[in-house]
Amino acid sequence: MKPLILKQKVTSESEGWLLRDFLITTMKLSRTAIKKVKHEGGSLYVNGQPATVRTLLHAQDRIEVHFPPEVIGEGIRKTPLAIDLLFEDETLMILNKPAGQPTVPSFQNRETTLANGVLYYLQEQEQLAFTAHPVTRLDRDTSGLVLFAKHSVAHDWFVRMQKQGDIHRRYLALVHGCFEQESGTIEAPIGRKTGSIIERCVTDEGKPAITHFEVIAQWHDFSLLSIKLETGRTHQIRVHFSHMGHPLLGDDLYGGSTQLIKRHALHSYQIDFRHPMTHQPLTFTTPLPEDMRRIIEHSRFQRDI
Repeated sequence: MKPLILKQKVTSESEGWLLRDFLITTMKLSRTAIKKVKHEGGSLYVNGQPATVRTLLHAQDRIEVHFPPEVIGEGIRKTPLAIDLLFEDETLMILNKPAGQPTVPSFQNRETTLANGVLYYLQEQEQLAFTAHPVTRLDRDTSGLVLFAKHSVAHDWFVRMQKQGDIHRRYLALVHGCFEQESGTIEAPIGRKTGSIIERCVTDEGKPAITHFEVIAQWHDFSLLSIKLETGRTHQIRVHFSHMGHPLLGDDLYGGSTQLIKRHALHSYQIDFRHPMTHQPLTFTTPLPEDMRRIIEHSRFQRDI
């Protein structure tokens, strides 16, 4: 079992720093993560020798942070479910979630979510130092790419990146109706609909929400859109396009017809970000699922996406 190990070399700019300050400022570790290393079985090394957070650093020193194995919480149980794993390294996983599967457990479903399958996979691979930390989430009936962190430290990095707008996701949607413009932006606040615990609506009392879109193709009664979110409100895409008079195909909650598809026609097809450890730019894509592609092909339109 290989624990998560971070390594970094000290530069001249950090000459004379305490190791604690280097961990926080340069290695971007939270104080909570450092406390876990100190008190829950992790370790710190400078040039291969055990160190403390008060160790004084010099240029060219080699820093290693060994994190303790994570304790798996009771909120996620491992379940032998097939997962479509597109990419994996020591810090993250990119998965292609099918429509109909929740991302994380809820009161109604504790056993058959994507997170249950991820946890089972990690334990079967004897990656017992890691557990499932969903970074991005999709509605149950939305298909496509989901990012998981394999350690709370990596999860902290990704959450910070999300808040800074450094994780970019794009969606493909089939919506009712056609558009006069080739692209546009919807800026309308979203809040919970009065009397419902599920449904959202555009309301002045809601939180700011911004959606950008491009028209990829149009037919006489529906359109294929590429969508990018500037904010991440619950049901944002579904609410915004319903508000515009263009509900998603299959989205009966927000006024869409289920004649051609039995779930809302929304697919998370691209995600890109810089790797939090290597800073390498990463881009992942996945094609349209069969149910959405079948609608397009039936309309005598075929195009690589």
